[in-house]
Amino acid sequence: MKVQKCELYNDHFQNYKVYGIPKAQLVIADIPYNLGKNAYASNPAWYVDGDNKNGESNLAGKEFFDTDKDFRIAEFMHFCSHMLIKEPKESGKSPAMIVFCAFEQMQMVIDYAKKYGFNGYIPLVFIKNFSAQVLKANMKIVGATEYALVLYREKLPKFNNGGKMIFNWFNWEKDGNEIPKIHPTQKPVKVLKRLIEIFTDVGDCVIDPCAGSGSTLRAAAELGRKAYGFEIKKDFFKEANERMLSEIRIDLLAYMQAEQKQQQQMRIM
Repeated sequence: MKVQKCELYNDHFQNYKVYGIPKAQLVIADIPYNLGKNAYASNPAWYVDGDNKNGESNLAGKEFFDTDKDFRIAEFMHFCSHMLIKEPKESGKSPAMIVFCAFEQMQMVIDYAKKYGFNGYIPLVFIKNFSAQVLKANMKIVGATEYALVLYREKLPKFNNGGKMIFNWFNWEKDGNEIPKIHPTQKPVKVLKRLIEIFTDVGDCVIDPCAGSGSTLRAAAELGRKAYGFEIKKDFFKEANERMLSEIRIDLLAYMQAEQKQQQQMRIM
């Protein structure tokens, strides 16, 4: 499979016009949950070595990152409305976006999406076999799910089901050690690949406006899709390039060199 272009920009997605990137078949974004200083609540990381007997850790009362409190959903929807391809005349080719969000944010996302022309939606649930809320496990039912919305304009989006029924719930498959852990809310490459396979074809473009660890870009590039992303935090941008996307870049360079060599040989013949 041809290795496709993979670019991550250390910039806000609002500045997309500067980079001249192509429009996407699919936008995937894990928007900030606006947890603020409650980011680690019910998580063992709140305490030293995960034990409340040891006292609070340096993560107690801290945010995941300083942008997890004032996400501007209208700006995000404006970006998506411009950067998804136009609604094609034929059926089965329409674009979509997938927005990971907190359960409490779902109605807000649906309402804002409609303001920007995305009138259709499909809720998705991802089922985990673990919970980060272990400190509350002896007091209440704990959360072990993630949520997302598939949003589209009028026509149902491109859909590759391989002849099989696809439910609105998915198993949350963890990545192995080959995938670096960079971001506190990082989504597994395995999960992202499954979604990308359903809603895009090889050669299509995938954009992540809130790229974080770069896992969406890696998933898309490994599947032969063009991948572009934006990340405003310099530390996440640096780690994503150095640890998450470096192998993709090496593969792309090797492919380009092999292709150039083949073209040279054909000219000689």
